[in-house]
Amino acid sequence: MDKKEFIIEVLKRLRTLYEPKIALNFSNPWELLVATILSAQTTDERVNMVTEKLFKKYKTPEDYLKVPLEELEQDIKSINYYRTKAKNIRACAQIILEKYGGKVPDTMEELLKLPGVARKTANVVLSAGYGKNEGIVVDTHVDRLSKRFNLSKEKNRDKLEQDLMKIVPREEWANFSYLLIHHGRNVCKAKNPKCDECILNDICPSAFIK
Repeated sequence: MDKKEFIIEVLKRLRTLYEPKIALNFSNPWELLVATILSAQTTDERVNMVTEKLFKKYKTPEDYLKVPLEELEQDIKSINYYRTKAKNIRACAQIILEKYGGKVPDTMEELLKLPGVARKTANVVLSAGYGKNEGIVVDTHVDRLSKRFNLSKEKNRDKLEQDLMKIVPREEWANFSYLLIHHGRNVCKAKNPKCDECILNDICPSAFIK
């Protein structure tokens, strides 16, 4: 089968195991933006533990600007790079209030202008927050599995995303990412992938290759 047929089969099989949805907890696009910024180099489980309290204390972008930076830093201290992320969240809040009336922008171009927001974060906000498929979320799991599936050899994630966008049906861009992320966490791990347990082992070009 060619790459497009392979992807359709992968999506079909992984849907029998996982629900294609984001693992981060949020109730609106602003919370999703905050959670996604926090999630860089940090597990979603850790982010959800932190945001459970954070989102009760900070309801709106204004709330993040009402407290000293040091207080916000303490509230997210268990997150990697918490100082940089606290500054970025406050800077995003300021811009969103001043430029967008408190509403998180819903275009790739505008999101990429926000501090701490690259294509991965923007794609998450657009797909999970606004239901827009403007690109494919390429995190460490999507990167790893795409290479194991021989879908792309690109090391640059933006270029890898462009390769994937050419072969994954647009209506499946978000689902593709979330399903691969779930499978990467549970089965197709970075070290010692569980090929013997994998539902894709009969079609995966990297199955059982150490």
